[in-house]
Amino acid sequence: MALELWIRTSGTWINVIAILIGTSVGLLLRGKLPLRMQKVITQGVGLLTLFVGVSMAASLTQARAGAFDGVVLGLLAMVVGGLLGEWWQLEERLTALGNWLKARFHGGGGFTEGFVAASLLFCVGPMALVGSVSNGLTGDNRLLTIKSTMDGLASIAFTSTYGVGVGFSSLMVLLYQGGLSLFAGGLAQSLPNPNDAPSVMLVTGVGGLMIMGIALNLLEVARIRVASFLPGLLLAPALFAIADWVS
Repeated sequence: MALELWIRTSGTWINVIAILIGTSVGLLLRGKLPLRMQKVITQGVGLLTLFVGVSMAASLTQARAGAFDGVVLGLLAMVVGGLLGEWWQLEERLTALGNWLKARFHGGGGFTEGFVAASLLFCVGPMALVGSVSNGLTGDNRLLTIKSTMDGLASIAFTSTYGVGVGFSSLMVLLYQGGLSLFAGGLAQSLPNPNDAPSVMLVTGVGGLMIMGIALNLLEVARIRVASFLPGLLLAPALFAIADWVS
């Protein structure tokens, strides 16, 4: 039983370890890098994050449900999801969680910002979704292993700017990705192929728009309340199913 559990969630554990290692390296570098170099690192991660977000958002063009275009469905998911997120005050709740962890573990000034930004970046994306489902369905952790490498490097950059709060995002990764893998493992016979299902592509596209929001925040181009849009990830497959049924 323990071996089966490890096989189904191994990618998530590797991801958590990579984030913790990256955070440790970032803490070692934090006091040794000039502020301008820390800023350059953050900008580099921001630009790459923007590229990843744009690439993901392009999946909306492949997520057509009958007569309904994926871009339209993505817009509905973002707008309705954003309204629900504001109603439920998700941004404030996630910030409050970060502040609680900051007080509990005596974090520094950028603790909450690092926790929130890293949690969103590491959890909102196709690699987190598809990789976790694939790991749970087949035991294949390759996609999550690749994601772990990227997250580890991003953790170094984030920690050099925000501090130890980035490391606590590993708790969100453990809960989100581990939960997805266990859920997928329990429903292995009824879930679609996560690599080419149009409904998954719609979720990927919506996630890409949120990743773009994170990138704009990192680059200080705008202040977007990305957490408020999180319900859109759940609305996307529901809207796809409704559109497909209506068509």
